[in-house]
Amino acid sequence: MLLHDVADRFNTIADHLPLPGQIGPGPALGEVLDDEVRHLARLLTYLVGETAFRHRAAARYPHQPTATDRRTTLALARAAQPAGAALAALGAAVHCLGRLADLPHQPPGPARDRAITIAHQALVDRIATARGRLAQTAKLLRSAADTQAAPAATVPAAPAPSPASSRIR
Repeated sequence: MLLHDVADRFNTIADHLPLPGQIGPGPALGEVLDDEVRHLARLLTYLVGETAFRHRAAARYPHQPTATDRRTTLALARAAQPAGAALAALGAAVHCLGRLADLPHQPPGPARDRAITIAHQALVDRIATARGRLAQTAKLLRSAADTQAAPAATVPAAPAPSPASSRIR
């Protein structure tokens, strides 16, 4: 349940990021990036803190953690890498957005137009990278949660048909 909940949070952040056709150099995008970077940073902090807490608990009480506890801790730790990469990509997107805000104040000409096009494409790429990393993180957590699901229950064998019930009527 924990891993699915955290995966849902990563998907929510990804869903709030604009799609490539919606990305433009404006204050609205700056607000979205501000909000989602904050949410992602909090979530990454949670992953790190929860992993550290679980490692300390396992060191203090080595006979208490179950295999499920260890797999959950490992899944949270593994999720930190793509989540950190998503945060880095959003940081790069903020840089691109700043560049796009500055370029219109440069002298007009083909060089400025090319620079604007390049900066815009870099912004689109960074946001797409962040979305991909967030989806990767959620998938990793869901996969770990699904492999930890309760073992398949044994299905009771169907009762053998009695002679009376097998007659054709």
